[in-house]
Amino acid sequence: MAFPPSFIDELIARNPIEDVVGQRVNLRRSGSNLFGLCPFHGEKTASFSVAPDKGIYYCFGCHKGGGAINFVMELEGLSYPDAVRNLAERCGMEVPEDEQYQSRYRQQERLWALHKEAARFFHSQLYAPVGKAALAYAIGRGMPKSVLIKFGIGYAPDSWDALIKALRSKGYTDEELKESGLVTVSQKSGNLFDRFRDRLMFPIIDIRGNIIGFGGRIMNNKDPNAAKYLNSPETLIFNKRKNLFGLNFAKKSKLGYLILVEGYMDAIALHQHGFDCAVASLGTSLTQEHAVLISRYVEQVVLIYDGDEAGQRATRRAIPILEKAGIQVKVLKMRDAKDPDEYLKKFGADKFRLLLEDSSNRVEYQLNAIKSKYDLREDDQKIRYVHESAELISTLPSSVQREVYGGRIAEAAGISTEAMQLEVKKAYKRRLERERKQQEKIDLAPVQSLQPKVRTVRYDNMKSAMAEEKILANALQDPSLMDQAKGLKGDRFSVELLGRVYDQLYTLYKNGLEVTLAAVADLTPEEMSHIAGVCQRQDGPVSETAFTDCVNTVLGISQAAMVSTDADLLAFRNKLRESKGTKS
Repeated sequence: MAFPPSFIDELIARNPIEDVVGQRVNLRRSGSNLFGLCPFHGEKTASFSVAPDKGIYYCFGCHKGGGAINFVMELEGLSYPDAVRNLAERCGMEVPEDEQYQSRYRQQERLWALHKEAARFFHSQLYAPVGKAALAYAIGRGMPKSVLIKFGIGYAPDSWDALIKALRSKGYTDEELKESGLVTVSQKSGNLFDRFRDRLMFPIIDIRGNIIGFGGRIMNNKDPNAAKYLNSPETLIFNKRKNLFGLNFAKKSKLGYLILVEGYMDAIALHQHGFDCAVASLGTSLTQEHAVLISRYVEQVVLIYDGDEAGQRATRRAIPILEKAGIQVKVLKMRDAKDPDEYLKKFGADKFRLLLEDSSNRVEYQLNAIKSKYDLREDDQKIRYVHESAELISTLPSSVQREVYGGRIAEAAGISTEAMQLEVKKAYKRRLERERKQQEKIDLAPVQSLQPKVRTVRYDNMKSAMAEEKILANALQDPSLMDQAKGLKGDRFSVELLGRVYDQLYTLYKNGLEVTLAAVADLTPEEMSHIAGVCQRQDGPVSETAFTDCVNTVLGISQAAMVSTDADLLAFRNKLRESKGTKS
């Protein structure tokens, strides 16, 4: 069963959207709405809006939107039931019993507890006779007992079922062991085996302090095909794209930036030497989810990936991802060491701090990377170097930046600053022209531009879909209009999602509950964002005439009668605009 509608109604009433969002976003009023910098993607100009009267938020940049429950879901990475529980705790409400919710949450709690027991087991094995070699390795890598305890580092014995036996003795079932990802299942016999064997174990802890997975470094590589590092698979509680190793500690740092490294050992070494802002990605390339997560805590990141080609490729790939999230990027290039762990052991924290202060910004790093590709003694390569550098410099927003960096390239290439400035201007104009044509293409194709960003939703009957959007927006502004809907039901809508939302709004209205988008349930975050965007896009005066016209359109147009041209769609949209007015 779902949460009772009356409970959700009260929950939303006790958690005004402006208060819930305002705890995490600095909002400023502009007219009837509030605006701030989006917490889901980086930006310098506020495109994130909150509409208190509608109980929704919407970002015009990344198109995320919804009510208070969806905001908590997106920001904290919670399921719908967990977000409801979070808001209930916030306002002191008791959560009613819900079998499905309670079952899922109990499952999560069991997995968190199971992982905690697994971490205790691994840590104890590190100090047992079976872990003697692993302990010697850890100490040899410069990790004293205090560091081993702080990070919960342990050892997985070279056994097929040591962990399984330990967890079974604690009352965990085989089904729970399978769900945890800490075991593998034999294809032939169906027997369970420990996933991690003969590995130094690193617990992965989320920002709320729960152990959600493990990373294991192999100790005695008897199998040449075995991975040096092995991570937990994705589970109900672990998503490697949305978690960073060490962030549970680094989020408390006072340094004001994060150091992003490749491996566990690098992150731990940095923390050990006083750089408590270090984090590492979990066996995967940096993702947009990682960047958004980082942007909630800092505005600057220092990238320190390995100096080999793979590490440099990862650096080049990470820079635009971080910048898209609004993060200022600096790049530290290791000298006389392959990684931070080795450098700190060789030269100590003071020299690393100087190296850190000397780290270059991303433009210098990228220009140096371009320069390394060419032999500037050859005229043809010099020309290619200048052209590629000009393309990069043309992307910089400030004319001062373009002039300064252009001057550096001119000096390196042995050409005049005037010639370089001309090359940058040409590249800048070409880029602006490409962007203009791209926008023009979008503007000239309104049917395509109005297609939902949600991959699972498509407007095949655009004329009816526009009417359905208007019905939802007006119903949310004035629910009494649904009395004039002539028995309209969601199954008459051409877009299943819009019809589903309409039926829920109508049920709320007939039951005397508050008709708000925040009360709509059973939508994915993407679907909710789309509906929030509909409400913002279709904002305007409420008109019974326009509402009735839209209802007639939905009821009277067959599914086969689709808008075939942009002109047809524009004419229909203009008709809706003309019918706007005050309610009669």
